[in-house]
Amino acid sequence: MTSEYIFREAERMSRMIGARNPYELLDYMGAKTHFTHEFSPNGLKGYCTVIKRIKFAVINAHLCEHEKRIVAGHEAAHLLLHMNEIYHNPVRALKDFNLYNNTGKIEREANMFLADFLLSDDSVLESLSNEYKDFFSSARELHVPPDLFAFKLFSMSQRNYKVQSPIVADSQFLKQ
Repeated sequence: MTSEYIFREAERMSRMIGARNPYELLDYMGAKTHFTHEFSPNGLKGYCTVIKRIKFAVINAHLCEHEKRIVAGHEAAHLLLHMNEIYHNPVRALKDFNLYNNTGKIEREANMFLADFLLSDDSVLESLSNEYKDFFSSARELHVPPDLFAFKLFSMSQRNYKVQSPIVADSQFLKQ
């Protein structure tokens, strides 16, 4: 799956729902969102599955609201992009311990979709245009972790924008 395809899907979905809200995306997809206290605060962040043709996104209830929103979007990305992998997984679920894992293809694709879905190119360019802002203050202003912002800048650079990230997404980011 190309970064261009992922970007087009993220933009298409944001236009379809008229928002860049992961919970609205899950609702639009007909997915059930469930918050569970069954996971430890530093354990499983979330997972997605399909049971009897019903899509589920299960999110660790111990996470802060900001992290829950990120996990919701990440699981929505899997439900949109990776249904084949979900159906062919013996436990029929994709589990996420480290959301910013850049080593696996499907995790990288989910993160690319999430970054493109949450952040419009225009909002990123506007934030970066301020000469007093650096990469980290732009990420803060846009309410995303630096690792996710790095995915967005990578996506934009693949589409010939002249943007660059000073960091590479760290797969251990949410473990800290």
